[in-house]
Amino acid sequence: MGYLVLENGTVHDPQNGIDGEVRTLWIENGKVVPPPTEDNPVIARRIDCRGYVIMPGGVDMHCHIAGPKVNIGRQMTPEYRRDEGIPRAEGRRSATGGLLPSCVGTGYMFAGLGYTTAMDAAIPGLHARHAHEDLLDTPLLDKGFYLLFGNNQFVMDRIREERHDCLDAYLAWSLGSTSAYGVKVVNPGGVENWKQVSRKTVQQLEEPVPGFGVSPRSIVRNLAASVDRLKLPHSVHIHCNNLGVPGNSETTLHTMQALEGHRGHFAHTQFHSYAGDENDPASFRSAVPRLAEYVNANSNITIDVGHVNPGKTLGITGDAPFGYFLSKLTGNRWYAADSELEASCGVIPMEFQPQKVLVHAIQWAAALEWYLLMEDPWRVAMSSDHPNGGAIFRYPEVIHLLMDSAFRREAIARMHKTLGDRTILGDLDREYSMNEIAIITRAAPAKMLGLKHKGHLGNGADADVTIYTPSPNRTEMFQRPRYVVQAGRVIVEDGELGGEVFGKLFTVNPSLDDGQLPVIQKWFDDAHTIRFRNFAIDRQHLGEVETVATS
Repeated sequence: MGYLVLENGTVHDPQNGIDGEVRTLWIENGKVVPPPTEDNPVIARRIDCRGYVIMPGGVDMHCHIAGPKVNIGRQMTPEYRRDEGIPRAEGRRSATGGLLPSCVGTGYMFAGLGYTTAMDAAIPGLHARHAHEDLLDTPLLDKGFYLLFGNNQFVMDRIREERHDCLDAYLAWSLGSTSAYGVKVVNPGGVENWKQVSRKTVQQLEEPVPGFGVSPRSIVRNLAASVDRLKLPHSVHIHCNNLGVPGNSETTLHTMQALEGHRGHFAHTQFHSYAGDENDPASFRSAVPRLAEYVNANSNITIDVGHVNPGKTLGITGDAPFGYFLSKLTGNRWYAADSELEASCGVIPMEFQPQKVLVHAIQWAAALEWYLLMEDPWRVAMSSDHPNGGAIFRYPEVIHLLMDSAFRREAIARMHKTLGDRTILGDLDREYSMNEIAIITRAAPAKMLGLKHKGHLGNGADADVTIYTPSPNRTEMFQRPRYVVQAGRVIVEDGELGGEVFGKLFTVNPSLDDGQLPVIQKWFDDAHTIRFRNFAIDRQHLGEVETVATS
């Protein structure tokens, strides 16, 4: 063994206040360490980084990479499984690429772009075992997932009864039993109602969920409060009601207000930021400025954007009602799963054509508006809701659009000719700096997740490092890192995978008071809810696990 030394690179490490300084990084045992004091330290490898840009490894806090929904997507779209997005890997395992690669291909694709951490955005409790099997077979990444709660019957019953102690105990027990990382809410109450014979979702935030007597507002507020009481490292992760519907910005704003000061992370906000009349598709336009003003003024809220890219993609969502709506709108093939789940999922192939379709152009522009209107880049994370808005290998193009206003104007000119009447994107001249890109792709998502050793290069940080060759063409620069280091191991070199290693799983395990678990167990026994027992995961089959402190 010995040190890995990255010499004289131009470092962008926003968390430690380093913005383009020439520095040398010393790495030992998977961690960034201070320079050694001994005269002749043992050096395993030196890499000359003169002229290169060094950043922490990328962190994608909202993507879909594991579980049955992803496998269904692969089965539905064999025509999408191509080599695009997969770096060369001589001597590595075979892997399919495209929009939704195999588990192996997913690890290769993320690492090939400089990403070393990824969090799956939505796993039902009964699918946790499957998700862990997928994550265990995904190389080169540290990872975890959020567990779905927003349509859980036990949760809604306890909220109606105002049994906050039982709600807290149930969330803690579920997260620990499934080895999950955070609490996810998708279309609160709406998915449960849609699963009934009526096939109707809940559209109004104050509308009671039939049979439960609680509203989406109450679900969001109570789950956010419970997450804060449990001191989970990541706030409640919210997918609002009325995704994709004209006028849904009102729902989004009211959901933000429903937090009542509690922490809340709003996922793929672009898809929830539209003005207009839901009965008049022609009224569709961006409402980002109003929402961004509210988020800028309320520090308890963080977001990831959910940008879209032109071209084919695949909708994978815990919001099955929305998938059903899209299937009726487009006539595309569609899949839903909800049997025995207190959650749901929908899968549907899609294609964004912003050059031809005005709605798609507005969605493309609204995402860029979110990036450009957020005053504090530490509260916004880059995300396409992979693969929903486009696969992760399209991120470099979005970075280019943010850093180069001339390039952005050229792109706007290629979009639908009436786009300028529905958004303010053309009036925004802001350009992101290299340091701000490092924030929204690395430092900010790590901070939002509470991963204190990720997203930076200070002493004690995980030695996840991405090294880029500078170029004025930012798409080319970020498409192919020169080197990628994960936990101190060089995994990508000159665009080729240099070795296959397996990262760790992030979990939380909130403690329960002595009297809480028996109360939960009694409720399960009384209700004969045997399915709850099936949540429990045997940790010896999870590989390396890091349990993040809940304080």
